[in-house]
Order: sequence, then structure tokens, then C-alpha cells
Amino acid sequence: MSGQRDKGPARGGDESGALTTGGKRGGAAVPSPRSGGGRAEARRAAGQGKGGRAGGGSDSGAGGRAAARKNAKPKKNVKKIVAWSAAGVLVLIAGTGGAIYYKLNANIKSFDADAIAGDRPPEAKADADGNKPVNVLLIGSDSRGKNNADLGGGEDGGARSDTTILLHVYADHKHAVGISIPRNAKVQLPSCKLPNGKWTKGGNTDLFNAAFSTGGSDDGNPACTQNTVEKLTGIRVDHTLVVDFNGFAAMTKAVNGVDICLPQPIYEGDINPNLHKKGALVLPQGKQTVDGQKALDYVRLRHGIGDGSDIGRMKRQQAFMSSLASKIKKDGMGPTTLLPLADAATKSLTVDPGLDSADKLLSFGLSMKNIDMHDLKFVTAPWRYRTQDADLDLVQPDANKLWETLKADQTIDGQNATGQQPDASGTSPAPQQPGPTTPAAPAGDASNAAIKVAVYNGTTANGLAGKGTELLKTAKFTASTAGQAASTKYKVTTIEYGTGQKANAEKVAALFPGAEMSSGSSRGISVIVGQDFAATAGVGSAAPAGTAGTPGSPPQPLPTTVTNDARSADDDICANTTYGSGG
Repeated sequence: MSGQRDKGPARGGDESGALTTGGKRGGAAVPSPRSGGGRAEARRAAGQGKGGRAGGGSDSGAGGRAAARKNAKPKKNVKKIVAWSAAGVLVLIAGTGGAIYYKLNANIKSFDADAIAGDRPPEAKADADGNKPVNVLLIGSDSRGKNNADLGGGEDGGARSDTTILLHVYADHKHAVGISIPRNAKVQLPSCKLPNGKWTKGGNTDLFNAAFSTGGSDDGNPACTQNTVEKLTGIRVDHTLVVDFNGFAAMTKAVNGVDICLPQPIYEGDINPNLHKKGALVLPQGKQTVDGQKALDYVRLRHGIGDGSDIGRMKRQQAFMSSLASKIKKDGMGPTTLLPLADAATKSLTVDPGLDSADKLLSFGLSMKNIDMHDLKFVTAPWRYRTQDADLDLVQPDANKLWETLKADQTIDGQNATGQQPDASGTSPAPQQPGPTTPAAPAGDASNAAIKVAVYNGTTANGLAGKGTELLKTAKFTASTAGQAASTKYKVTTIEYGTGQKANAEKVAALFPGAEMSSGSSRGISVIVGQDFAATAGVGSAAPAGTAGTPGSPPQPLPTTVTNDARSADDDICANTTYGSGG
């Protein structure tokens, strides 16, 4: 994001907001976790009983012994209870008298379910093993309402979505990818519900973060952002969470800080260019641990580093998210980690109605416990600067390839993560039908193994690319199913080949009688199977592959502009944290 001409309700100013998962109910600034709720209970759960009087020793006095006896069982079982079970966490909370549970419940605020659009992408279907992906929309609000202006600066009212990440948790719940959506990308806004109960007409093109500003409320409009993301991607959003400045600051303190790294020092004038001077040092160069205001300074930072654009800021936000996730994973799910974080987080959250209780939130959080940090990725939706202004366009067809990759539950590096075992294709074998069958493949010779072929489906028939791949493998070619072709209107199978590949392409074409040959500048050989092959293979028409909720052929490979820029949560925190030159 260019960061230029950031004025008005859709653009946000230099003081734009925090990132991550959640929002804020409003009211006073979120304090640090209270010892009476989180830490004291954690100490009792760990068996460190205190006497009832101030200064009482943990091992002396009737109060201390009684507390120790009372908590003997939790002490014995706490590791088993808390380890990696959502139910265990709830038992721990209930064991403290239920006060914390009810406190967490009371903290949570949800938005109106009636504001979610009725015309939505279909839900993803669970496979035979019950595995199902989950899509979570994470919104960082830069609302200046209530006490947020004390942390974020600025005088503008309303709220903007400074940061939006679509987190796709794969069906195997061992992989996840977060897609950053640029806030000043031009998109089409759908109809959205206003605070007065009326709905906008929709259909106009505006900046992406204008969706969150719809209605001009200090709480923002998360349902409108969710509706916009579903319209943009064709992916059903299962859950939405919003966090504001205060909530973000409290969460970073609850985990005792997050490790970051900067390629150069940052001064007051970089945080607030309106100072028109360098000012004092805010964040030194190199590795450091930050929380509260300094954590906000880092994730909001745009000027004074790289080219000063929001693209660089998104990279730093992805690095911060990676570091935060690694910190929580490393600290584990013990009570001393869980309870202060839960207290801070629930005070911060505005959520969809499906996550409007402590048990739902904890169960959801613990469902991701098996994701390895190397398999948690972050990328930015493909973008380019517009020639007519300083805003962005999403690059097509690259962006659609990314959405189709998520729908197919494929990782950005091409792994299947549908959770199906042992079937790695993501499709079920087509039922046997009478009538035409796939052409018999010639035996092939050993030299065919050196010929690599990518197979695309040029029709709306499910599984057709897989059929073509099987045919080629039978003839000993090294073939792979590459997904859906750019068009589904191929009547005749087409063999595309690059320089020096004609002879090999002719050998491939022998398996597809009547196929057309086409030379091009691309490397290798591609087969786009058409309606003629569908007829001979006995495959009927169906919905296009990659449609949300329906199994289909894997999508086309993602461009290197996406894959090469991906960050793993275990990457070096000093790498890939800026964009462009200057600053």
C-alpha cells in the first residue's frame, strides 16, 4: 500500500492501527491482567496455596494448609487437564469457582448476525473423515474512539480496518496460511447493513478498508468487511475477529512481549511525520522485545523504512504475527500463559456470533494446537500500483488462483492438506459407468519418464484432469494434475509445448486422438483436456473444479510473485520486514 494521500474515512492516516485477531468492546483502556483473576488463580492451580492474610507464607498457617489441601487434586492433574484439550481448559476455569469463566464471557462482544449477507459462498464440505477447513477473518481496527486515540494519535472519528488478514486453517489442522489484503486495493463493495438498520445499495468500487468504515461508527462494521471478503474471494468466512489499539497493547503485555527486528533505527519523526523533525529514538536497530505502545509503534510503522509504503508495513505485521504465534506456541497452554492472555484477548474482541462465548473461543483456539510454525505461512494478495492514482489493484488471474488454492485446501507450496487419508488428490474416484471408456494407453517406453507433462481441465467435468494424468502415467510419462484451465470451453484437447519440445509433445498427443498442437513461449508441455476427451472418458459435466464446498481438480500453480514472497512463522524475524528502498 502506497501510504500516499491517506486522508478521509477510507484511507486512514499515518497513525493507522493495530493488527491481529480481535476488537474491542469500548470503554476504558484495557488494563494489564489483574492478579486477582489470572495470576492468583494460576498460582493456586499450580499448587502454590496462599494464606488468607497479607504476607502469609505459602506453607504456613491454617489458610495456607487449607488452600494447599483444597487444591491438591488440581495440582496433581493440572498438566493432563490443561495440556492440549479445550474441555480441560474449561475444567480448569470452572475449578476456580467459575468466576473467570463468567468474566471472560462478559468481556466478549459480538456483532449482529443479521448484518451478514444472505447470499454467501457455500460452506466447505467435510470429507469422509470429518475434516473441514476453517476460514477466519482477522481485522485490526484503527478506531480513534473511546481511549484509542491515547495510543494511536489522530483526531478522526469512526474506524478503519488498518489490517485485514484472511486466515485459512486447512482441514488437516496442521497447516494454515494468512493472506494480507491491502487496505487501499480497489474492490467492489457489496450491500451492507448500516447502524440505523438500512442496507446500502452496494456495487460501487472503493478502497477495501472503506467497508469497515461503512456507517461511520467508532466500532466499525466488521460484517461489511466480511461480506466484502466473501464477495471478493468466493470463500465463505467462518469466523471474524476484530481488535483495536487498546486490545492489541494489552495482548502483547499478557504474553510478556513479542520479539521483533528492525533493519534501521526508528525515531519519533518516523512514527509521526507531522513533527517535521527527527525526534527521539523510539525503536533501535536490530532484535528487541516489545509490548504495549512500542508493539503498536512497530506494527503501525510505515515511514522512515523502505519506500514508506503499506506493502512494507504488511510485511512487518506478518513478521509480528509469526513471532506472536511462535511465542504462544513456545510458552504452551499452562494456566500462567492462558489465563492472562484470555483475559486480555476477550476484553479486546468483537467477534461473529459463532464465537460469542469463552468456551467457543477456547475450543477454536485449541483446535489449531497441532500447526507447526513452519507450516503457518503469510502472504500478500497479488497487487500492483494503479497508473491513475496511488491506490492498488489486485492482479488477475493471480489473485483468483490464490483463492482457488484455498478452496481446494492446497498449501501455497502445492501440498494437499484436505485431511483425507490416504487419498491425496482431493477427489473421489468417479463411479463406474457403462459406455465409453478412457482410451487405452500404449505401453510406452522408459524414455517417456523424462518427459514432464502438466494436465489441465478445460471443461466443467469434475475429475477430467485426473483422468488425463492417469492415462499419461500409464504410458510412463511423468505427469501431474495442474488444475483448472483458464477457460472451461475447450471442445478439443490441446497440447501446448515450448521451444525444443515438439517431438515430445507429439508423443504425448498420440494418447489423445484428434488433439490440437500449439507451440508457445512457455517451458515444458501442457495438456488441456477438452470435451472430446470427456466424451471418450465417460465423464459427465459437473460444477467447475475449485468451487467452494465441492471437490475438484487441484488449482493452477501459484505464480512465483506469491510463493517467493511467503513468510513461514519460523523464518528469521530480521528477514523480509520491509519493501522498496529509501527511508
